[in-house]
Amino acid sequence: MALTDLWKKSREQLLDKRVAQVIAFAGSGKLTDDGETSKEFREFLNHVPSDVLVRYAEDCLKDPFPDSGLALQDIINQVGRRLGFDVLDGKYRGQKGQPGQDGIWRLRDGHAIVVEVKTTDAYRIDLGVLAGYRNSLVAAGIVAADRSSNLIVVGRQDTGDLEAQIRGSRHAWDIRLISVDSLMRLMRLKETVEAPQTVSRIHAILVPKEFTRIDAIVDIVFSAAEEVKQAEPDPGEAPLNGPAERPEEGPKFTPVSFHDACAARLEQQLKTTLVRQTRASYASPDDKIRLTCSISKKHHFAGDEAYWFAFHPYYLEFLTQTKRAYVAFGCGSEQQIFLVPLDDFRPWLEGSYTTEKEGRLYWHVQIYRDGSKWWLKRRQGVGDIEVTKFLLTPRAANQR
Repeated sequence: MALTDLWKKSREQLLDKRVAQVIAFAGSGKLTDDGETSKEFREFLNHVPSDVLVRYAEDCLKDPFPDSGLALQDIINQVGRRLGFDVLDGKYRGQKGQPGQDGIWRLRDGHAIVVEVKTTDAYRIDLGVLAGYRNSLVAAGIVAADRSSNLIVVGRQDTGDLEAQIRGSRHAWDIRLISVDSLMRLMRLKETVEAPQTVSRIHAILVPKEFTRIDAIVDIVFSAAEEVKQAEPDPGEAPLNGPAERPEEGPKFTPVSFHDACAARLEQQLKTTLVRQTRASYASPDDKIRLTCSISKKHHFAGDEAYWFAFHPYYLEFLTQTKRAYVAFGCGSEQQIFLVPLDDFRPWLEGSYTTEKEGRLYWHVQIYRDGSKWWLKRRQGVGDIEVTKFLLTPRAANQR
C-alpha cells in the first residue's frame, strides 16, 4: 500500500514512526532519483502537518541514517511549498552537464531561489559551485539573472564559519543562509498569520538584501503581532444593529484557538487531507479543494447564542483560485461547525456589515441561534439568511 493511502486509511500507524521507518515502507525503501520510493515519499510529505515535518527534519539531523541527507532535501522542499513557493524538486545526485541544485523555489513575482540543503557546515562549501548552478539555470532560460538568488539551508545553527566565507566572497550579494530550525520557525509563523503583506515579508527574508537597515525584519514582527490581536473581531466595535452583548465576568475578549480540531472534522467530511496554508486557510494536497475556517467563542445577545467572525477580502481571493471552495465557521468548539460552499456564501456578503479600520476592510459574519434554527445576520432591511442546513451533524463529521 502506498504511503499516502496508508496515511489516509490509518495515519496512527505512521505518526509515531521515525522518518527512516516511513521511507522503508515506500517502494524499495531506498531514495533514488526518479525512483518509486522518492515519488511515494514526496507525495506523502504533501499530506502531513507541519509539526511532523519538523520532527522528520530533526530525525535526519540528530539520528542520521544512510539516506538522511536525501530525505532532508525532500523535507526542506516541502517546507518551501508550505511557505507558499512554487517548488521544483532537484536531483539527489548531480549528473554531468546538468545543474545540481536541490530545488528551485519561485515567488509569484517571478523571483527564483536556487536552494542547496546541507546537513552540516563541517566541510567547506564551494560557493563557486553553487553560483555555477544558478548560472547554468540562467543560461538554460530556467531562471532570470536579475530575478534569482541562492539559498543555503544548513542543519546546524552555529554557522559562523560559513557566514564569514559568504561575506568574504564575490557571491555575497546573491546568497542567503538559514538554519533548518529557523526555516521551520518561518513556516510556523506563516501558519499563524493571514494578511498577504505579512506573508510577502516572510518570503522577502529569504531573498538577499542589504540589511544595514532592519525595517523589513521589524515589519514582520509587528505585522504578525498585530494579526494575532485581530484574529477575532471585537463585538464591542461591531457595527450591528441590536441589543448589546450581555455582560460576562472576566475579560471582555478572550482569544480562542481550535482550528486544528475543526480541520480534523472537516477532513472527514470532505474526505481529503487538509494542509494548513495560513492561520485560517487550508487546501487539499492537489489544491483542488480550498477552504477558510474561522472560529469564534460564544457570545450572548438578548439571551441568544451567537458567534462572530471576520471575513477578509484575501479569504475571497484565496478561495476563488479553485473550483471547489468552502467557508467554514467553528462556533464555540469543533463540535459545532458550519460548512458553506463558496457559491452559496459569496452572494451573502453583499448584505453583510463591513468595517474599515486603518485601511483594513472586512465583512462581519454573525451566526446566531433562534430556537432550533440558525441564522446569518445581515444589515437591517436586507433580511437574515437561515443556515441550519449547513451545520455539520455529529454523524456526518465522524464518518471516515
